[in-house]
Amino acid sequence: MISQSEQKINGVSFVASGEKVTAKNITPVVNLNANYAAVMPFGFSKNLQSPNINFNSDRQWFGERVDGVTQYITALHKSNIKTMLKPQIWVSRGEFTGKIKMTNDADWLTLEKTYTNFIMTYAKVAQDNNVAIYCIGTELELFVKNRPQYWLTLIQQVKEIYKGKLTYAANWDEYPKTSFWRELDYIGIDGYFPLSEAKTPKGSVLKRKWQKHKILMKKHSDSLGKKILFTEFGYRSVDYAAAKPWEVDYSKTSVNLQGQVIATQVLFDELWYENWFAGGFIWKWFIDYEKVGGIDNPRFTPQNKPAEETIRAFYKKNN
Repeated sequence: MISQSEQKINGVSFVASGEKVTAKNITPVVNLNANYAAVMPFGFSKNLQSPNINFNSDRQWFGERVDGVTQYITALHKSNIKTMLKPQIWVSRGEFTGKIKMTNDADWLTLEKTYTNFIMTYAKVAQDNNVAIYCIGTELELFVKNRPQYWLTLIQQVKEIYKGKLTYAANWDEYPKTSFWRELDYIGIDGYFPLSEAKTPKGSVLKRKWQKHKILMKKHSDSLGKKILFTEFGYRSVDYAAAKPWEVDYSKTSVNLQGQVIATQVLFDELWYENWFAGGFIWKWFIDYEKVGGIDNPRFTPQNKPAEETIRAFYKKNN
C-alpha cells in the first residue's frame, strides 16, 4: 500500500556531459534545494526498426558511459543528493522512442537481447553504487505493448541484481496502457500533459485543466497501491509552453519566461501536496551552470531564468 509519510522527491534531470563532475557542478543542485538527481546514460539505435542498442562506447560522452555514470553518482551522493539511474535510448535524428517496433520476430529477439544487456549493465551499476531508484526504460510504448512477457522477465532479472526501488518512465498518454506497474515500486510518468493553447497560460486555467488528469492518475494510483512519480516534467520558456509540453521544435524560439514560471508553479501546487504523488525530476539541468539557460534561452532548462527561483522556493518549502 501507499505510504503517506515519505519525503517528496524534489529532483532534477542531471544531463550527461563530456567531462567529470566536481563539487562546483553540484553546488547549484544543492542550492536549488533538490534532494534527488536523475543520472541518464544513453544507448543508441540507428532507426526505429533497428534491433541493436549500442552503449558504453568510447565514442560516447563520459557522462553517458558506465565510468561517467559511476563518477556522477558518487559525486552527487557526496553532496547528499540521492539518485535515480535512468538509462535511455536515443534514436538517430531524434525519432520518438515510443515508435520503436521490429518488423519480424528475429529482430524482436535481437532487440530484447541487446536491451537486456543495456539494462542489466546499469542495474549492476545502480546496485553497486547505492542508487535509490532504477528506471528500466523511457517512453517505449510499442516495445512494451508488443512484448509484454519480455518486460515481466526483464523486471525479474533486474530484481535479482538490484534491490532498490524500480520504476519505468511512461509517456503522459502511455501510462494507463502500461501492463507491468504491479511489478514496480512507482508508476513513472513523463508529465508533459497538454493543458492550454494560450500564448501565456493563466494559472486558473491550468489549475482547472489539471483536474481531469489528477482524477485519472489518482484512480490509477489507488487501484495499484503505487505512488505516481514524474520521471520527467517541465516546460520550455516559450510562447504556448503548456500546449504541447513534450515538443522540442526549436524553430519555435519566442522566449516567454512568464509562461514557464506559471506552468511550473501550478504543477507544483496541484500535485506536490497529493499523498498519491511521490514527486518528480525537472527537465533538464546541465552541469555547466554559468554557461547555460538565461533569459534569452527558449529551451527546457530553468537555469538562470525566473523559473529557477520558482523551483528553488518550492523545493525549500517542501523538502
